[in-house]
Amino acid sequence: MSIFLHEHSKVIVQGLTGSEGTKHATKMLAAGTRIVGGVNARKAGQSVTINEQDLTVYGTVAEAMRDTGAEVTVIFVPPKFAKDAVIEAIDAGIGLAVVITEGIPVHDAAIMWAHACARGNHTRIIGPNCPGIISPGKSNAGIIPANITGGGRIGLVSKSGTLTYQMMYELRDIGFSTAIGIGGDPIIGTTHIDALQAFQDDPDTDVIVMIGEIGGDAEERAADYIRDHVSKPVVGYVAGFTAPEGKTMGHAGAIVSGSTGTAQAKKQALENAGVKVGKTPTETAE
Repeated sequence: MSIFLHEHSKVIVQGLTGSEGTKHATKMLAAGTRIVGGVNARKAGQSVTINEQDLTVYGTVAEAMRDTGAEVTVIFVPPKFAKDAVIEAIDAGIGLAVVITEGIPVHDAAIMWAHACARGNHTRIIGPNCPGIISPGKSNAGIIPANITGGGRIGLVSKSGTLTYQMMYELRDIGFSTAIGIGGDPIIGTTHIDALQAFQDDPDTDVIVMIGEIGGDAEERAADYIRDHVSKPVVGYVAGFTAPEGKTMGHAGAIVSGSTGTAQAKKQALENAGVKVGKTPTETAE
């Protein structure tokens, strides 16, 4: 079993005809993902051949869902168009929207999330500015390399894309039920807590790895949730122990103010909840 994405998930790609969409759709298909079409209003009715598979390009998400039964969309749309693309997916009622695009204005992300809430949260948003989600050997929705690990019984949730990949590689001999990169922007759709809850409920996940980073209080809130609701073992890593205070580090959400949001404060909160926290990714894997 896996969370949010499985081997039968039917996937469309918004932005399939763009260079990034085509490149990563090729890799997703090679990983076994059931891609059933793409969306680009300007190229509706055309088809794209990838890995000897002809994929129809639809004018809207609603049309693609109607004709293919798609349940998941992966969005490779430039930042200035991303808000409209996500809102279109929400209005169509798709179950999962994986927003890879980085550089989406925070105001746009707030509108996207508010729209999803207003529509009853029928559409789960992963991202934006994230690597996506993979259930190794089953399906891959996003840009996570599929060849660095296999299936197993570890659940991984991470703010950082590259640290997602490193942890998957470090634990490749054990393998993962699902790995999900939630993104590091200030406003994201799926949180650490959402993933922790799903892994706790997944009978094929035995242990959870949680990767956070400096800035905000998401990890502290996740620690409270783990203490009260998670019975499975959790190990963690927090990026940014050497980051200077008051400086934005990489992700827009990684801003430290005084002692709030520091790696040490997050490490302490997690350890107080019974989470073993490594000082490096390798130590965390060990």
